[in-house]
Amino acid sequence: MKILVINAGSSSLKYQLIDMENETLLAKGLCERIGIDGHLKHSPLVGGKPVFNEDLPMPTHAEAIAAVIDKLTSAEYGVVASMKEIDAVGHRVVHGGEKFACSVKIDDAVMAALDECTPFAPLHNPANITGINACKAVMGDVPMVAVFDTAFHQTMPSKAYMYAVPYEYYENDGVRRYGFHGTSHRYVSSRCAELMGKPIEELKIISCHLGNGSSLAAIKNGKCVDTSMGFTPLVGLPMGTRCGDLDPGVMQYLMAKYDMDIDKMLNILNKKSGVQGISGISSDFRDLEKGATEGNERAKLALEMFSYWVAKVAGSYAAAMNGVDAIIFTAGVGENGPDTRKAVLDYLAFLGIEVDAAANAKRGEDIMISTADSKVKAFVIPTNEELVIARDTAEIVG
Repeated sequence: MKILVINAGSSSLKYQLIDMENETLLAKGLCERIGIDGHLKHSPLVGGKPVFNEDLPMPTHAEAIAAVIDKLTSAEYGVVASMKEIDAVGHRVVHGGEKFACSVKIDDAVMAALDECTPFAPLHNPANITGINACKAVMGDVPMVAVFDTAFHQTMPSKAYMYAVPYEYYENDGVRRYGFHGTSHRYVSSRCAELMGKPIEELKIISCHLGNGSSLAAIKNGKCVDTSMGFTPLVGLPMGTRCGDLDPGVMQYLMAKYDMDIDKMLNILNKKSGVQGISGISSDFRDLEKGATEGNERAKLALEMFSYWVAKVAGSYAAAMNGVDAIIFTAGVGENGPDTRKAVLDYLAFLGIEVDAAANAKRGEDIMISTADSKVKAFVIPTNEELVIARDTAEIVG
């Protein structure tokens, strides 16, 4: 069975084609600037075919999908003989609300439910819906599955997901903590259990998905019991450009002083805050590390704040689970930031963690970065959300 995995953004579309017989990645690519001038980079990974990396007209996502199918099946760049070899499509969907606690086959009822969840993720769900509809238009009756970022967190108990606001806002309006990056947290926690040689049902794991968007998850006996993102992906840790946790009174104060409306305020908190806002340099941690080594105190402060917050939240999750067996680092910063990892783990040394410097210096592989005698184990595990989507899709369509 061959599964096409689609991750559609408002003006982009990432994809992978995976052969589920041995979970081999056959091809991957990215459509950019959809609706503007259009560009496709398509990389075949089997058969020695060349990479296609050129501008292509893509007025809508439908043309983007058509271009992807054309390249996947072409004689020069293709990895399958025809579209008939693509058995199903798995779609990443950001928000499933309380409606979806697992992945589902897409039908009209599911599409209606996705639309109902749009107010919770107005920047993401419309793009996901557009990608699904574009695939339907081009691929016809090929079965499709929705895999939700929020689904993994639906196991949180009410004491963890409720906000202390009038209860009717939850009952009538769905105001609660939903959490995100669930597919990543699910993959790395499962992989961690494999590396430890133990059933995940016996483990307490803290998963640190650290990148431009960052979140932690407390995973007890294979189920998420808490996570740092909330009603939106804006809260929790300070991130690349997002503020993280913030006293709402700050918003009222700044809006009144500078005569800002809520849209301008949220734009600042989403796109001009986080480590970029603190440092004044960049949201890229490589730039921050360079700045810090050159004596930039604000870059140093941004890095220190980030590591402090990761450790502080991780410590609270150890308390929430009454212990922890393993801590995982994943995503862009988690996988490629040895200094950040060490800074976080130094805070958590009281748990019985000692960093193996040689292991921590490596990247791009599953590896334990704590010493063998550490009471709590620490791992770097590169995430693979696309593989989770493909596995769910293969299982559901059978």
